Amino acid sequence: MMPDSPPAADAGPSVPPPRVGDRMNRSAVLWVTLAVFAQEAVWNFYDAQVPEQLRHYFTSAGVIGLIMGLDHSWGIFTQPSVGFLSDRLARRRTGRWPIVLIGAAIATVPFVLIPWATSLPVLMLCVVGFAAVANAFKGVTETLVSDYVAASNRSKAQGFVKAGVSLTIVISSLISLLVVDRSLRLAFAIPPLLMLLVLGLSWAFLGRRHTTAALPEEQAEDVREFASPWAVLKDAVRTPSSPALLLMVGIFCFAGMWSALRSLMTPYGTQVLGLTRGEAGGLALPGAVAFLVCVLPIAFASNRLGQLRSMRYGVGLFVAGLLVGFAFPTVPGTITSMVLSSLGYASFAVNALVALWNLAPGQRVLGTYTALYTIASQSGMALGPALLGTTIDLTSWRYMLLNAAVFAAVTFLVFTRLARRAPDRVAG
Repeated sequence: MMPDSPPAADAGPSVPPPRVGDRMNRSAVLWVTLAVFAQEAVWNFYDAQVPEQLRHYFTSAGVIGLIMGLDHSWGIFTQPSVGFLSDRLARRRTGRWPIVLIGAAIATVPFVLIPWATSLPVLMLCVVGFAAVANAFKGVTETLVSDYVAASNRSKAQGFVKAGVSLTIVISSLISLLVVDRSLRLAFAIPPLLMLLVLGLSWAFLGRRHTTAALPEEQAEDVREFASPWAVLKDAVRTPSSPALLLMVGIFCFAGMWSALRSLMTPYGTQVLGLTRGEAGGLALPGAVAFLVCVLPIAFASNRLGQLRSMRYGVGLFVAGLLVGFAFPTVPGTITSMVLSSLGYASFAVNALVALWNLAPGQRVLGTYTALYTIASQSGMALGPALLGTTIDLTSWRYMLLNAAVFAAVTFLVFTRLARRAPDRVAG
């Protein structure tokens, strides 16, 4: 196990918070990483296999993409209020953990029942039920980083967190390869059970000592209060040229295309590459491995390059990867495409949320700012699969990666504009 930070970080509520330059609490980062790993294991398997489940009832890629996108849209309505509530709980004895643990327990039930559904209404009830609950607490789990890690170390901490997320893609791909073609019901039972087990361990080792964890940067000037999550949102997007608003637009665009690729890659593999459902579900595995190997170096390099510059480079690599996949519509070509695109996404994933946190007016609204990130990303995830699916209906599955590259190029233009307006602490 990685060593803990100096004892001062765990001495109790009266201990001064960590200063810029203090060592990162690696034990806390480990358990937060495991918590995020637990929930993302379910989401990755959901995105890989539910579209194929929907193909039993729909033939249109646009309709399937729309349904997958609407599932993600629940976070737009639930996350601001839940994030604001988690900010209120963060400084109490339990911290944000009750929201995470109760939400995970409830979300498990409809997820496990998805392969048991024998009609479209029952399937939609399970899919919507899971998405509604899981989206509500998803951002709260990600905000745990801000409770235990000082701002100066959050990009590095996010590197570890995203490495954990990449492992969930590996787990999801392995379940698809080894279990789906043999027992679909067993395959759908594994991810939520893993989520409950790992979240329970994370809470046992970290959540139960929440009151002894020094909440970073709880400074005297951090006293600005907001009456509601909507007041926080209004403050963040107060002008059309607001850096926070521009950053949310960039998050919207990139998250939409990434979600579209994740949602439609399995049908792409069966329709274009001639793979079985299980084999197509494993296409993301090489990209996940590349993500895992490179995400930590990317996180440390981002401290030197600056968050915004790193994200722009990541978007450029993402587009290049998609063009490679379009030029070579074979299994090796698609795998190469997924590796390059995953590395580009890694640069974005490590920096986007931290950049938005850095624009927050104070520590006490970081949960709500995570909700703003969720609004942007979930809006993109809601529309991205439908938009990409519609272009597939207008062209063919063969052009999916080219269509995605055109959409992603728009994201690069957004970050180029943002670079001219963002403050130094974000742009680097």
